[in-house]
Amino acid sequence: MKKLRVLRQVLHHTGTDKIWASFLVLFFACAFIIWLREPDIHTYADSLWYCYAVVTTIGFGDIVAQSVLSRILSVVLSISAAIMIALITGVIVNYYNEIIKLRTKETMTAFMDKLEHLPELSAEELEELSQKVKKYKLSK
Repeated sequence: MKKLRVLRQVLHHTGTDKIWASFLVLFFACAFIIWLREPDIHTYADSLWYCYAVVTTIGFGDIVAQSVLSRILSVVLSISAAIMIALITGVIVNYYNEIIKLRTKETMTAFMDKLEHLPELSAEELEELSQKVKKYKLSK
């Protein structure tokens, strides 16, 4: 649950959630306009298929845009898709950085809790704490 909350926070703080929503609106709007303008595209599903091929840069070639407007929309859609792919990479990196920060914070909180209760720790727990401190010093 924490990881999902972190992902939602990353998407919200970076504004990527709004960008993704805008991209989806653009995708479906382009598919609709292309469906209306292209003589070889007879169904909205075919138009969605064409837009999918454009966005993924697969370009199957089974459907080809003929009108100028459809070609312009295809270019806009492909550029938007390239930006979205770059955003995905950034969000993934940001997400994992936040997870690492969260784990570090939890580890430090547990460490500080042990330090606060130092007199109550057993000899084994004190030795373990000492080893962690030595390991931390060596890593710096």
